[in-house]
Amino acid sequence: MTMLDLLVRNTSEVLTVEGTHREAAEAALTPRPFACVGLRAGRVAYVGPESDLPADAIGPATEVVDAEGGFVGPGFVDPHTHLVFAGERSAEFDLRNQGATYLEIARAGGGIANTVRNTRAASEETLIQLALPRIERLLSFGVTTAEVKSGYGLSVEHELKMLRVVRRLGTHTPMELVPTLLCAHAVPEEYKGRREDYLELCIRDILPAVAREGLARFCDVFTEDSAFTVDESRRLLLAGRALGLVPRLHADQLTAMGASQLAAELGAASADHLEQITDEGIRALAAANVTACLVPTSTLFLRMRPYAPGRKLRDAGLNVALGTNVNPGSSMTENHALVLGLACLENGLSAAEAYWAATRGAAQCLGLQQHGRLAVGDAGDLVVFGCPSYRHLPYHLGINHARVVVKSGQVVHRARMSSCQ
Repeated sequence: MTMLDLLVRNTSEVLTVEGTHREAAEAALTPRPFACVGLRAGRVAYVGPESDLPADAIGPATEVVDAEGGFVGPGFVDPHTHLVFAGERSAEFDLRNQGATYLEIARAGGGIANTVRNTRAASEETLIQLALPRIERLLSFGVTTAEVKSGYGLSVEHELKMLRVVRRLGTHTPMELVPTLLCAHAVPEEYKGRREDYLELCIRDILPAVAREGLARFCDVFTEDSAFTVDESRRLLLAGRALGLVPRLHADQLTAMGASQLAAELGAASADHLEQITDEGIRALAAANVTACLVPTSTLFLRMRPYAPGRKLRDAGLNVALGTNVNPGSSMTENHALVLGLACLENGLSAAEAYWAATRGAAQCLGLQQHGRLAVGDAGDLVVFGCPSYRHLPYHLGINHARVVVKSGQVVHRARMSSCQ
């Protein structure tokens, strides 16, 4: 065997997550008790007993990480973020806590429009410097891959600017970033009363410009009473799909308006949020094999009820993914550990189901076939945790248990605390 670049040893178990969402989650995590993990050339080269490693596998250049009895699993994949933006909305947060609703704030010129004004005014360099600390915080929680949406530009110039920033950020951080166009996030202020004109701008100008530059993998729409109707969303997503952009939807978050059924109709990669999804919507998503992407920190941040029905979604046979929805208005947090805890406490998932949703389930949502898993040949992205079982992650609520984070075979983060039990 060729010498390994990195070896993680002395684990309680390694979760390789080689199962499927259609089997019991505990089995789908495919635990390997006391296994070690060897990485070479940025890929998984070995998973198994250290005693079975060939003598030449460990050499003077092999970096050895002692898990100290903690468990090891694949790097987390965050399938729903808005990491690139300027400005902050703490005053709006305070207003909501005094009784103002999200829609009331938006109608008064706050909300997304507030962030659009600040993001348009910021340069690419400023947006990069603002986003990097957010990425570092996510990375410290064990997130090694994240989707990033535009949606705070809402013009040809500024949507392209945001997506170019996402591309440039990929050269500034070890985290792998997956870009999504979200020009249909809201109707910008200058198009107030002219929503059809803005929709035409998206379809005629923004979508083709993004496709020409290869700046996005997905096209997303905020389908909601305060944003875009089902018919408008269908038009935009079909136009994006014709240009090679895979559809995704912000669906049934504030109102049940059939967005989940539209996601099923279009064969979307995911329907996200789903707090207000109906039984009909669940059946449609299940029949079309659309991933349900839940963002429970957003439900918490907006002080909403109900949370998305994660238990019903899993029981209906859907692949479920979990994201942070990092954004300045409805989920200003990079605390991925809190996402796992809320998924269990409020969405009704088991600890194993939540862990699946944050790893393999999220990777499948983004079409990443060698992420969120630790089979030989997969991406060398893993996390060494300071606790012996994945069950401890949601239980010790909101605490960061990631001790060592590895991306593409390289250690990219080490926590000062060795154990979080």
